[in-house]
Amino acid sequence: MDYRRIIPCLDMKDGRVVKGVHFVGLRDAGDPAEIGAAYCREGADEITFLDISATVEGRATMLDVLRRTAAQITVPLSVGGGIRSIEDMEAVMEAGANNVSINTAAVRRPELVKEAADRFGCDRLIVAIDVRKNPDMPSGYEVVTRGGTQPEGMDAIEWSKRVADLGAGQILPTSMETDGTKAGYDLPCLRAMAEATGLPIIASGGAGTLEHLYEAITDGKADAVLAASIFHFGIYSIKQAKEYLASRGVPVRM
Repeated sequence: MDYRRIIPCLDMKDGRVVKGVHFVGLRDAGDPAEIGAAYCREGADEITFLDISATVEGRATMLDVLRRTAAQITVPLSVGGGIRSIEDMEAVMEAGANNVSINTAAVRRPELVKEAADRFGCDRLIVAIDVRKNPDMPSGYEVVTRGGTQPEGMDAIEWSKRVADLGAGQILPTSMETDGTKAGYDLPCLRAMAEATGLPIIASGGAGTLEHLYEAITDGKADAVLAASIFHFGIYSIKQAKEYLASRGVPVRM
């Protein structure tokens, strides 16, 4: 892809868009269909729909909310949260998803990554990796699952290499330390995964300024930047983000 993507993220709970800090302290941000449609009009390159409580609550993705949201979306839509099987992936695709994102299910059964890549193609499969800093890990980063509540004792960079080998098309890392803080992305983690896998990396967790988006792409080697708070609460528009990145020499789709 010859341009860098701006991806607003719709973190979903109880049918509403929410945003928290460090995966907790959720604030309501609005209706997903209305917000998604607005982002499409503003020039979003893609939209990500994450049912953040599905795995913790032991349920499937909210398909009725997804269908209603997808009907208003005019750009590629990626969906994650509560997806545990090929059947779950088929269901969300039938409901309007272009791509699927798996996280906890991949950790529990890595073979699912290969099965999904074989069934749908690598390009439609994103593996999300939630991480926290842990000096006991070789890379300094540990995989966490179940919405950041379950440490896995797995090195996050090694895990990213494994899912790349199994057929993941993109990697979506989110650092618990930076999520929702608006203090910037975890650049060393992004860069390490980009260099270890050679896959497109979607930066997530921590955008607070337009400079942070630029840093994720240049220093973090990300192919796309995912953001929530700065767009949901009107700090910046997608148009402002793209104009800023373009002014710094980053190729974007205007």
